[in-house]
Amino acid sequence: MPVSMVFTSDTHVPKRARDLPHALWGEIEVADLVVHAGDWVDVALLDQLERRARRLEAVYGNNDHGALRERLPEIARFEVEGLRFAVVHETGDAKGREARCAARFPDADVLVFGHSHIPWDTTAGSGLRLLNPGSPTDRRRQPHGTYVTAVADDGRLRDLTFHAVPPRR
Repeated sequence: MPVSMVFTSDTHVPKRARDLPHALWGEIEVADLVVHAGDWVDVALLDQLERRARRLEAVYGNNDHGALRERLPEIARFEVEGLRFAVVHETGDAKGREARCAARFPDADVLVFGHSHIPWDTTAGSGLRLLNPGSPTDRRRQPHGTYVTAVADDGRLRDLTFHAVPPRR
């Protein structure tokens, strides 16, 4: 049965924004699974996501401390619809990322990561798909913030869409 998914990372709430964008909350509330690749900053957002998401898979990032590191792993692994996922915050420099991650995560089909705030969707020579949803709250050198929706279905990740977050006013 197809599983609707939302991918986000580097939310930095409340340091970069008071809350997640309304559109992202809307996607979170209807998705079957939410994946967060770290840099929450405050445990209050984790509490909210645990209440509002049907299922949450998440890791801590380099800006997460205290309760976030106590409650979340550095690396998460799970399977959905025949796809093996790994989630980690940092993957190192962009140069050589695909080969480095394929060697580090040989048993994964999809690696979700964050840290750079830069949207990324590539496939390593091994077939590992690398996905960084960017940041919905801190766009850094990007034209806008982003998050991703997709559907896991019978061993495939389909309908993958990067959603632009309009600038805050």
